[in-house]
Amino acid sequence: MKKQRILVAYGSKHGATGGIADEIGRTLEQDGFETEVRPASEVQDVTRFDAVVLGSSLYAGRWQRDALRCASRNADALVHRPVWLFSSGPVDSSAEQHEIPPVPAAAKTMEHLHARGHATFGGSLTTETPGWIAHTLVKHGKGGDFRNPERIRTWAHRIGSELRSQEPE
Repeated sequence: MKKQRILVAYGSKHGATGGIADEIGRTLEQDGFETEVRPASEVQDVTRFDAVVLGSSLYAGRWQRDALRCASRNADALVHRPVWLFSSGPVDSSAEQHEIPPVPAAAKTMEHLHARGHATFGGSLTTETPGWIAHTLVKHGKGGDFRNPERIRTWAHRIGSELRSQEPE
């Protein structure tokens, strides 16, 4: 039987969301899927994939432009395959304490693409994060790395289970 191909695409300014996408891709690969992890800005065609996971960093409560453009550019193909969305952003423990609903643009994208689910993961703001704003916040005790690899893997395993349950016998 042919392995299902899954695209994990992400929009990220400083790379933390790319780290989440990599973790999702590795997990799905370990679960027996063929995965490709790419920045959303590089995704021009999703038709060769059986499913898509699209994520974005959150800035001021908004999804990153590259992720939104990827969804829009590929909408005709995405509505005909399983799609999941994720957001990365809170630089505190709130994503661990309770489910955080998708921000308005992500919710609208979910509805438009008939996405099967959404998760919000903690983000990362550390001294390695480029930019003076990040350095100022970290210097004043704000930030840290709030990405939880175990929570990310659990969510990716759920995606894999759902896809596997829909494979033809």
